[in-house]
Amino acid sequence: MTLLFVADPLEGFKTYKDSTFAMMREAARRGHALAACEPRDLVWERGGRVQAKVRPFTVTSDPHAWFAEQPAQTLAPADLTAVLMRKDPPFDSEYFYATHLLQQAEREGARVFNKPAALRDHPEKLAILEFPDFIGPTLVTRDEAEIKRFHAVHHDIILKPLDGMGGMGIFRVGPDGLNLGSITETLNKGGTQTVMVQRYLPEIVKGDKRVLVIGGVPVPFSLARIPQGSEIRGNLAAGGKGVAQPLSARDREIAEALGPVLAARGLLLVGLDIIGDSLTEINVTSPTCFQEITQQAGFDVAEMFIDALEAQLP
Repeated sequence: MTLLFVADPLEGFKTYKDSTFAMMREAARRGHALAACEPRDLVWERGGRVQAKVRPFTVTSDPHAWFAEQPAQTLAPADLTAVLMRKDPPFDSEYFYATHLLQQAEREGARVFNKPAALRDHPEKLAILEFPDFIGPTLVTRDEAEIKRFHAVHHDIILKPLDGMGGMGIFRVGPDGLNLGSITETLNKGGTQTVMVQRYLPEIVKGDKRVLVIGGVPVPFSLARIPQGSEIRGNLAAGGKGVAQPLSARDREIAEALGPVLAARGLLLVGLDIIGDSLTEINVTSPTCFQEITQQAGFDVAEMFIDALEAQLP
């Protein structure tokens, strides 16, 4: 098989923790050919097919020069075995446009994981709205009065932008309401942008759990991302400490309920974020934590992922 990874530049990979690298390494171990490109390398012109200016490469054993590049080629994604969309967030206009180019490639016969339409249909914070039985009290609005009302009911709340990543732009407002107005104005930009507001979940001190679901099946271990010091954010990018642990009964209940539904929509890999017993986000663009779980729990997540990918292909 030949696998094309649509991702950030290979030179910037942090191979000691990168989940896309773990996928590549496992695919290479099985003898699959690898190529990479960035979204900007996708091209379409009337009368032809979507083309990609790709970098074929092999994975080496040298941690300082982990890939060996071969001469660049221009290929049609439809002529490759599979395309893996692994571009990191943000989900901005260029990411959106890339999903449309990849969807056109699908019409031409390409197999793309996760499916481009499913990426667009599942914005990572708003996707939880479909599953109210598994989430805590949540409000989505741009209206300052509604945010103040929600705070009056729940007293201790979290506010976050819908397009944030890595814990960026997350604020906590306690019972005293200190700075609620200023934070709201910052996030909703004077009522022009929509904000998500959730009741603060004190279980965050035990970690914001990342539960990976592959082919509709949960990985048996989560990575609890535990806030450090005075932080309220468990995100690894915000300094959280990652601790692998077996799924709780509630983790498994949520994963087994959502997994088959999301897999049927073309989401081969999903990262569920769970605090305590509550689902807080559904990550579909570039879910991570493969290596942390594998290193700490001994469960090979990349192997499970490539198994699931191969099962989807001829």
